[in-house]
Amino acid sequence: MASEILEVRGAELDLVGKVEYMSAGGSVKDRIAKAMVEAAEKEGKLIPGKSVVIEPTSGNTGQKHRYISAHHAADSSISGIGLAMACAIKEKEATLRALGAEVVRTPTEAAWDSPESHIGVASKLQREIPNGIILDQYRNVRRPELLKTPSNLTLLVQVNNPLAHEFTTGPEIIEAIVSTPSTSDRLSSGKVDAFVAGAGTGGTVSGVSSALKKSHNPKCVVVGVDPVSLCLEIYASFSLTSVQKGSVLALPASLNTADDGAMYVVEGIGYDFVPDVLSRAPGAIDTWIKTSDDEAWTAVRRLMRTEGLLVGGSSGSSLGGALSWFKTEQGRAIGATEGANVVVLLPDGIRNYMSKPWFLEMTMEAKPSALANTIAKVLDSSSATKSVEVSTGVKSIQSSL
Repeated sequence: MASEILEVRGAELDLVGKVEYMSAGGSVKDRIAKAMVEAAEKEGKLIPGKSVVIEPTSGNTGQKHRYISAHHAADSSISGIGLAMACAIKEKEATLRALGAEVVRTPTEAAWDSPESHIGVASKLQREIPNGIILDQYRNVRRPELLKTPSNLTLLVQVNNPLAHEFTTGPEIIEAIVSTPSTSDRLSSGKVDAFVAGAGTGGTVSGVSSALKKSHNPKCVVVGVDPVSLCLEIYASFSLTSVQKGSVLALPASLNTADDGAMYVVEGIGYDFVPDVLSRAPGAIDTWIKTSDDEAWTAVRRLMRTEGLLVGGSSGSSLGGALSWFKTEQGRAIGATEGANVVVLLPDGIRNYMSKPWFLEMTMEAKPSALANTIAKVLDSSSATKSVEVSTGVKSIQSSL
């Protein structure tokens, strides 16, 4: 990433973004959806023409299950229901419906174990709808059965949420870093020295951590990013159904205490419970950083303006978390290491968030830039009679040409 993003004095590292929104379904969730759908079908639990896939989701995983189901089933006849929290945006619901799914919205403020939560309602639907199946990104933690082919290739028969990343995302990151030569202009240690990712279900950060530490660099520092609270000064107009409860994924637990129950807007990361797929094994995730919505929006803007990456809010949380981590003793040490490679996961793009107030405030309602003011002055001074409208962000200025 561009040096403008780094705020670390004397930084010698390479800050690299793992961009996931270029995938067919638009986010990192494509990986687990494909793995879970294929595994369920091989186990005989997912039957084209009969099964109804029910998925509690903030939107991305539900979209990917529908996308994969539609393409994977021979007759494209797997039905789907997405259980989205009330805060999930219209773009995600529209995409789910476009792919043929039904959408049920549940109260955002409902506790995860409440019958009214997206998880509780999904369980009720599974019990009462014939052939209903929940692939369950939160609890899909079974170990795979591995078979050896005659060519000694290992085939994954059953895969789960973290393993989808251990066998795909992690190796891709390793290959990209290892295959990039160290030059005088860009020194490289030849390995992934640190990995930073936001945690939702925790499958991504847990799976990638396993790939990096087991077979690549046991000393790689893995940083988990967890949302903290809503910036009330800027988003005071949001109703409680537009925000989510404070997340409790970070360790030590004392990191969550100050803002336990506080609200945040960033979607796709953070929960008020710890999903089974989030590894708590010693050394799996070395450190946690809490980030605010404000830090996420600032980082999103930086990525858009300096890198041309149209990312979503959780990508901003990941980068914001990385920048905060660089200010810690551990982060400063790696940041000052010449050629160190720090990889930040950017899980999805802006497509699903373009109607959100935070994005509109950042773009359509932003303060006029110096260039916008110059344009307005030029057009204001014109003597032509044709009327045009010049948008400067906060307001539109009527001018004549």
